[in-house]
Amino acid sequence: MKARGPLSNLQTDAAVRADGSMPPGRVIQLRDVTKVYDNGVSALGPLDLNVEAGEFISLVGPSGCGKSTLLRMIAGLSAPTRGVVDVARSGQDHSKRNIGFVFQEPTLMPWATVSDNVRLPLKLLHAARDQSDIRVSRALQDVGLAEFAGAYPRELSGGMKMRVSLARALVTDPDILLMDEPFAALDEITRFKLNDDLLTIWHTLRKTIVFVTHSVFESVYLSQRVLVMTSRPGRISQEFRIDSQGGRNADFRTSPDYAAQCRKVSVALAKASEAGGAQ
Repeated sequence: MKARGPLSNLQTDAAVRADGSMPPGRVIQLRDVTKVYDNGVSALGPLDLNVEAGEFISLVGPSGCGKSTLLRMIAGLSAPTRGVVDVARSGQDHSKRNIGFVFQEPTLMPWATVSDNVRLPLKLLHAARDQSDIRVSRALQDVGLAEFAGAYPRELSGGMKMRVSLARALVTDPDILLMDEPFAALDEITRFKLNDDLLTIWHTLRKTIVFVTHSVFESVYLSQRVLVMTSRPGRISQEFRIDSQGGRNADFRTSPDYAAQCRKVSVALAKASEAGGAQ
């Protein structure tokens, strides 16, 4: 699907604005946002959402509830039908929406090396070669693939391909990282390892992360906040703040506290799946 500009196909009562109206420290703000497709299907909303700088939040909800649509609107790849999407901008003229996006599939170029796949966003930005080399090297180091810079996608496991996709999203040093079920197709052991690696990256780089997943267990393990969405049209029905006194590690994953928080989110998700008024 071809990416649209943030103001394409936009109705008169919808808007995507710079961050001038947001409180200090807030990087994403949605107000009364809805999405209705051309065929009349109400996909999303009305929905309000605030995300503060450095937060890690997860969105969970039934299939088709608009989680991916919500990410695409934050990224500026899709416009709301109504409402306002505010995303913090960077650069001296505040014109740059500094976002990295990790999709469900790695979507790597099979003819290009790992290094060249990661370099692609910088090439599109016409970055200088010497600066690109430094950034690519740093991004591969962050995801643990420095030794595979010259490898090709066919030589990588599924988990390694997703690491390349993550490095490609990180190479422009974005303030916000949007992740759309990036680990869903991986086996459990690989998924657990990538969950831990992602938390390490988050703690080290302090990115703001909005993470979409169908897994309650993954959402509770990773996030500071879990937002439960209703069935279509998707709305945020409940929010859970996840507290882990001893940090996110194997002990937390097997703790009674983790299990209890997963149960609460699971119950909320079951109720939300029955709500919403699918069309």
